[in-house]
Amino acid sequence: MHLLVELAFYQGELHGDPSAGQGAKHSPPRAPGAHPYRDRLHHSKGHDRNSLRKSAHKKKPRKLLVGTVAGAAVAAGCLVALPSAQAALTGGSGTQERQADFADAAKEFHVPLDVLLGVSYQESLWDAHGGQYNTSGGYGPMNLTDVTAKMMAGGAAGAAGRGDIASLTSSPALHTLTAAAKLTGVSENDLRTDDRANIRGGAALLASYEKKLTGGTPSDPAAWYGAVARYSQSPDQKAAGLFADRVFKSVTSGVSRKTQDGQSLKLAAKPSVRPSTGQLSELKLKAAKSTVTPECPTTVDCTFLPAAASAGQVANRPGDGVDIKYIVIHDTESSYQAAIDTFQKNGGADSAHYVMRASDGAVTQMTPDKDISYHAGNYWFNMHSIGIEHEGFAAQGASWYPQTQYKATAELVKYLAAKYDIPLDREHVIGHDNVPGPLDSYVAGMHWDPGPYWDWSRFMGMVGAGYGTRTGRTPEVGSAVTITPPFDGNPQTVHVCPAEDPSGKTTACTDRTEPANFVPVRTAPDAKAPLFADPAVHPGADGKGTDEINDWGSTVEDGQQFVVAGVSGDWTAIWFSGSKVWFYNPGGRNTMPAHGATIVKPTGDSAALYGSGYPKASEYPSGLSPSTEKPLTVYSFPAGQAYVATQPPVSSDDFFVTGDKHVTGSQKFYTIQYNHRVALVDSADVA
Repeated sequence: MHLLVELAFYQGELHGDPSAGQGAKHSPPRAPGAHPYRDRLHHSKGHDRNSLRKSAHKKKPRKLLVGTVAGAAVAAGCLVALPSAQAALTGGSGTQERQADFADAAKEFHVPLDVLLGVSYQESLWDAHGGQYNTSGGYGPMNLTDVTAKMMAGGAAGAAGRGDIASLTSSPALHTLTAAAKLTGVSENDLRTDDRANIRGGAALLASYEKKLTGGTPSDPAAWYGAVARYSQSPDQKAAGLFADRVFKSVTSGVSRKTQDGQSLKLAAKPSVRPSTGQLSELKLKAAKSTVTPECPTTVDCTFLPAAASAGQVANRPGDGVDIKYIVIHDTESSYQAAIDTFQKNGGADSAHYVMRASDGAVTQMTPDKDISYHAGNYWFNMHSIGIEHEGFAAQGASWYPQTQYKATAELVKYLAAKYDIPLDREHVIGHDNVPGPLDSYVAGMHWDPGPYWDWSRFMGMVGAGYGTRTGRTPEVGSAVTITPPFDGNPQTVHVCPAEDPSGKTTACTDRTEPANFVPVRTAPDAKAPLFADPAVHPGADGKGTDEINDWGSTVEDGQQFVVAGVSGDWTAIWFSGSKVWFYNPGGRNTMPAHGATIVKPTGDSAALYGSGYPKASEYPSGLSPSTEKPLTVYSFPAGQAYVATQPPVSSDDFFVTGDKHVTGSQKFYTIQYNHRVALVDSADVA
């Protein structure tokens, strides 16, 4: 259920192998202080632990201006794979107990079954999520919320600057679970953890809204439009209406799905239903106002609030020649309002073009698309990209993105892609974790959001750019493949400590196993082989990567494309980060053929790699200071290796605010899928 106050969102990066006991940890539980990577950080000469963690690619929380969630949804200790993940792995036949639970609750509280199913589908896709709460603080199939002061207490863990945390939890919209408990007589704990109780609570709540609005509980689904909009808990009229529209589209069009935990549900199409949209005005919600018209599709609730002028540069993209080539997905490491406040008020702070609210998919645009926003940690990529921040944290694996947020983001991305002719693929729609460091010294510290719990496969399908049909065949050496692990059936394990989790939920170092969007890569085709050690994250390392949450260097992510370097039984090798690495891929389970991909190889002994694509110094006009362009010497692209590139290559270029000057050079660069991140290579060096 959508909230008035945005809650922290938790993610994590997991490192484990499906081969190791179908998602079990690939190494035994560690005794405190017995983690080799962490010990190496702690004892490295001349560096303290925190500074080295920063260099090892921990995303730094921004200074917050409002409280953020720091609840205890996950107890310290090792978690097993979610039941949903295990069900997906075992491939058991779907059951219909949850369908019956919806029918019983609808009958008990006199809610049309179609409406109840439609609301739950839009809130949770009918998934239960094992008693964990989501980014909006909601539980279960009906997304009932229970936000406490403890949840909002961030402190040094990430919620700086807010003394009135308790007041942020005072709204009834943040306690619909409590309201449902009063309506049903069911304990709050059962509403959090018992699917059937949660559905009854949601039905009771929806019925209470309908009674307040119409005085009864009519059998006609069309008469429930206002109650459905109210269930969104959005304070904004447009956002509430959009939620109700999506619910009734599900009702009229019909939908069926097998949930993560193997439940088969169906909402039969009722095309004759014509919802009473006029009820929306009776809710007396506020209408958003803005002096600037936001650049958003009509299907998204969007307002405009300007970011601080020093958080970007005024430009005239693409009219000034600076093409917009990428859309970068981020998370905020804070609440929605905290990010907005920071971007608006902190001169010199980073920003983004859009900030996406977790609770109801509402959007605040903060930088016009034509302007450059400082969001990606790499000026050249900032020049050519639009950044979308999503409310949340990147270190809590127990939470999940709301379906409403996915849908709103998909609508926005489709709109932007069409407007600026951006290809809808994972070479152009990327995560912040895919952006390279501009120079050697910045590579290890690049951010790793939105993390492994952003379901790239589902999202790319929602924007109309799915990866195709899985062949079920082992890929051929020399061919290009797309990494496509089945998200729900791909539990991976990560080790996370309090220092990496500013949410405050991690009180002791622990292993966690959750469904994820990546697979780990190893030095040999064996689940016991060391994880690959990225040379930037582990300079001079002993060849062993780690399963630390901030060690992104040993993972390949859903949608990335690589060239197959070898096959050994159930294992596939790819060229990756200048090396040959292996991942578990029985029968092509985690890959699909990348038909039509451009594969590039060095024409000489090696090809230089770059983090940005600036012109040569001699190509800048007089009076303009050339940008520094140096190869990434921490990495290599030797002869004999091959990588997948975007096509065609683009000209080197740079931008200057004075005179809105765009400078282009003679070099042309391919963007290649190099490791977890992309890299640039001069087209003259490859063929």
